[in-house]
Amino acid sequence: MTDRIGVAVIGTGFMGRCHATAWRQVHAIFEDLPTPELIAVADAVPAAARATAAAFGFSHAVADWRDVMADPRVQAVSIATPNAMHREMALAALAAGKHVWCEKPMAVTLADAEAMAAAARGARGRTLLGYNYTCNPMIGEARRLIGQGAIGRVVHVRGVVDEDYLADPEIPWSWRLRREDAGLGTLGDLACHLIAMLHLLVGPVSRVQGDMATVHATRPVPGRGGERAAVENEDVAQALVRFENGATGVLGFSRVAWGRKNRIGWEIHGTRGMLTFDQERMNELQLFLAEGAPGTRGFRTILAGPAHPPFGRFVPAAGHGLGFNDLKVIEAARLLRAIAGGQPAELDFEHGLTIERTIHAIARAAASEGWISPSALSGALSGD
Repeated sequence: MTDRIGVAVIGTGFMGRCHATAWRQVHAIFEDLPTPELIAVADAVPAAARATAAAFGFSHAVADWRDVMADPRVQAVSIATPNAMHREMALAALAAGKHVWCEKPMAVTLADAEAMAAAARGARGRTLLGYNYTCNPMIGEARRLIGQGAIGRVVHVRGVVDEDYLADPEIPWSWRLRREDAGLGTLGDLACHLIAMLHLLVGPVSRVQGDMATVHATRPVPGRGGERAAVENEDVAQALVRFENGATGVLGFSRVAWGRKNRIGWEIHGTRGMLTFDQERMNELQLFLAEGAPGTRGFRTILAGPAHPPFGRFVPAAGHGLGFNDLKVIEAARLLRAIAGGQPAELDFEHGLTIERTIHAIARAAASEGWISPSALSGALSGD
């Protein structure tokens, strides 16, 4: 196992800074893993690259991301750029023999995601997608409970992902609302997080029915005095799903849900009980077991603590709580562990492709008004 690994971050926005934070902190928390050497930050705006590199302790700032791919000191690359750039950057990094940590959604189109997964199969580098909510120790505990049969056989799932960052119809138009730049709307930006969780907790989806709608058809264009541009992707979506294990599900997604800031909520119902979780209360898991006297049954609140690895690496006492950036640190550790162990990370490009197929299946089912099987989808055939 190598003791050190050179890393670079492409992008200096919200997620770029999250990746930079994670690379800076991960060795202090997971000291048994290779130490990241903070080599470079890349951004098309040179001043942003310089400011981020200085703030987080990276040694170099570059304006062209291709310089990162050509730098032999860089062994792992974080791609934290707008969605349309993911495919080109990931393919270049893999061709250069580098490990790739790419933000979600994996790509704009299913064909792009397929190309990325195909490139990863023959590459030396390990890959990981940015589904940091799956790193929550409470998700790990839910997975353990389901796996040991605590709630019996899983029979039904209800899930929602709600945010209100586009609830106001006067919020300006941006690249996220254009299919060419962003791909799917709420399905690509939000639903994929829930689908990633459910893939780990319940298993793959075998077929879906879908519906979706654009609530605000146009939005004001910044700096163009009254001009409005069309919103090309969906604000809300919903799906009926069947999992491969026979469980059913009802899922809903919205980026226009007033009052919801980061709600990734689910209920998983089994033959002996149920589990429920809400990301806005990310350090809690609710468990109901159908056992004991009926008059004393009720939900049990499980508070995150050292009994739920890797919580104890951050905080030595239960109930003190982890945060969003802590999950990103755990995610960085997942990639480092895959690199050190020579094994694929759990949510690598191959697993990510199944998530992409599921969200695209919901979109296609909405258009066809029928059941769609994600495993049967091919981006190459449809251009989707």
